[in-house]
Parts: sequence; C-alpha cells; structure tokens
Amino acid sequence: MIAEGLGFGICLGGVGYFSAQYAWWRPVVDWSAPRVLMYHMVRSHRPGTRFNKLRVPPEQLEKQLAWLKARNFHFVFASQLVSDEPLPERSVCLTFDDGFEDNWTNADPLLEKYGACATLYLVTQRDGGWSSKKKAHHKDDELQAEPKLTDEQIHNMVKTGRWELGGHTITHANLAKIEDQAATHEIAGAKKELDTEFQVNSQTFAYPFGIYEPRHSQMVAAAGYRGAVTTESGIEKRPYGDPFQIPRIKVSGTEGLLGFSMRIRGGKRGLFK
Repeated sequence: MIAEGLGFGICLGGVGYFSAQYAWWRPVVDWSAPRVLMYHMVRSHRPGTRFNKLRVPPEQLEKQLAWLKARNFHFVFASQLVSDEPLPERSVCLTFDDGFEDNWTNADPLLEKYGACATLYLVTQRDGGWSSKKKAHHKDDELQAEPKLTDEQIHNMVKTGRWELGGHTITHANLAKIEDQAATHEIAGAKKELDTEFQVNSQTFAYPFGIYEPRHSQMVAAAGYRGAVTTESGIEKRPYGDPFQIPRIKVSGTEGLLGFSMRIRGGKRGLFK
C-alpha cells in the first residue's frame, strides 16, 4: 500500500509538473488576435554560453514555419498590425530583433520556402560594438561576437519583399539608463537613419531589452512610428488598447514544437512563462 501510494504521488507530481511547464489547460486566445513572435538569432547553439534561448537553430525554425503553414496561418508585417486594414484570422507576425547576419543567411531562405514575411527591428549602428548589457555585471562579449548584418545585406533583404524594417535605436541603448535628450536621439535618429539609408518608411519600433517607461512610448510616437512591440509575453486583440505596448510571444531556441504550440495557443508556454 505504501508503494502504491508513493507511486500515485509521483504520478500526480509528474502531471502537476507537466501542467506547470506546458499549460495545456490555458484557454486558447481568440484566433482573431494576431500572434506576434519574437526571434533574435537563427543559428546553432553555442555550448556553455548564456544566450542559447535566443538562438533558434534553422531546422527548428523550419519546423515552426511548416507547423504554422499546415494550420493555415497568414503571415503579416508588424506595420499591418497598427494599420486600419482588417487581418484574417490566424494571422502571425514574425519579428527579429537586433540585426544578426543569420537572419539573412539562415532565416530568409526559409521565409522564401514557406511564403512567409518578417519585420526586422534593426540597430542602426552595428559596427564597432553596441550595447548588449541589460545588467551591469553582464559581459557584452557573447553577443558582440555574433556577426551582424551589413547595409548591403539589408538592402537585399528589403528588395525581396519578405522583410520590412522597424526601429530598435541606434546603439541598442537601455532607454531607462539615459537622459531624455539621448533617448529621443536614439529613437528618432534610428528612424531617420533607417528611412534614409534603405528608402523605407519604418512604422513600428521595438524597445531594446524590453525596457521602457511611458515617456519612451511618447518619444516613439513623436518620432513618427505608429506602434511599438515589447518583450512582454502575451497575445492581444486588435485594435490595441495601446499600440505602443504590443506584447509578443517569445520563441525559445531551447524548446520543441510542443512548447511553441502552447505559446501560439495562449501566449505563454507554461504557468508563468
């Protein structure tokens, strides 16, 4: 009897753990709400490093795109999220932050294969070092060492029609750590540089590190952007209550399709994240 009770308790504990890790019980968010996915790098993992969650291997991205395509999702740009145009049910917006070279070399061929499109939130000053520190004790070396996109590659990306550009500041600045004048320059200056160099009209913005305050949202609006995405996990229906605080679904390079599908269903994989 003791053994049976112990086995039953272990079984319940396993079910509880699974339910916390994969929230199958969470209600599905209405499919009329677009799913906005957040990616960074598309490359293999680097053993022993801190940012492998930001590295989605190409074969994993392909499985995700195939999964979305098989379920009749419609790929849209972030600019369409903040427009007045109606979007079909099961709309999904792929976003890539920062400007890593593998977005072109590894992600773009997959976008072409599956008829997908994406919004690239681009740091304009990518040569000569840029801030990847969220906390003072963090080292910059790991992300600084990752190859960044060149202007020529970005021009080629835009020409495909599969990519649109969005602002992500000039230097990947932590906006909460700098004065208002500098923050305005980072936000508005990035839009000016993007629009001038690549002959586009960037419509949306992504806050570096997901760190921002209400004053920064006001700066983003004043710079001429129509909306902004955050790193807050979730799914929200249009029209957005605040188009400058659009949540996204975090796509982790260390999760499989089950975790990805849970995020698409409810905005988060498990109980808390």
